This record gives sequence, structure tokens and C-alpha cells, in this order.
Amino acid sequence: MYLLSKKSSLALEAVLDVAYNARPNPVQSKDITERQGIQSRYLEQVLQFLVKRGVLKGVRGPKGGYTLAMERRRLTLGDVLRVIEDLENEDDKMESVSELSQKIIQPIWAEFHNEMLARLDKITLEDMCQRAQDAGVQRTGGDGTDFII
Repeated sequence: MYLLSKKSSLALEAVLDVAYNARPNPVQSKDITERQGIQSRYLEQVLQFLVKRGVLKGVRGPKGGYTLAMERRRLTLGDVLRVIEDLENEDDKMESVSELSQKIIQPIWAEFHNEMLARLDKITLEDMCQRAQDAGVQRTGGDGTDFII
């Protein structure tokens, strides 16, 4: 089974939390840490990276926080995961030099990875928010209507 790294899981939770709770006001990182049980020192780094990469938008001021940079119906899990992979690749990139790895393992892993991303490209944050609502996850924002045009 493909397991998400801690950073990937943290980033996906944060983005989904913002998508689910950022209406009508931005979501503050302290609220995400409370709801998700995430340590703030890790979360803030991930949130800033997601802002730099155009997934989230930072809103300054006393009522500031984070919102999605685009409509949640247009942002897929595949989009978010690709950005997170860039963050992880900055941290540790290990290239094997063995012939078995280069000719057998890496091509199989690349095929699996591409198939997984293709499936995740079909799941939007809107779909995930609907799943959360159907599962009875409590929201802190308004009614969840997406008014971005």
C-alpha cells in the first residue's frame, strides 16, 4: 500500500480543512492545528509553501488566515499532491544508481505514480468537502457555498 509521508498527509489535511472551513472568513493556522491535531511549527512551513505554489492564498490582518487560491471544484487532489511532492523533493531526493533500480523498480514506480495521479485528478476538493459533509464532519464557516467566479 502506498503510504503518504507525514508532510503529504499534513498538507492534504490543511488544504482540505481550508476548503471545508474557509467560508466566509479565512482559516487561521491555529484553528487548523486545533482541529487536526497538527503541530503549528510544521503546519506554518507547509502553508507558506502552498501559498508560494498557488494552492492557497494568504490573507493578512486580524481576521486573516488562508483561503483557497482557486475554486474548490477546480482544484483536484492530484494538483495538491504534485505541489506537495515538490516540497518533499526539496527536502530529500535520493537517486539510486543500481541497474535494478534504474531499469526495473523506478519505471514500475513511475507507472504506478502516474496512474495514482490520474485517479486523483478526478477527485476535486469539492468532492472531498461533500464527503466530509456526508460523514457529518463539523464546519466552522458558513454554509459552504463557493461564490468564486
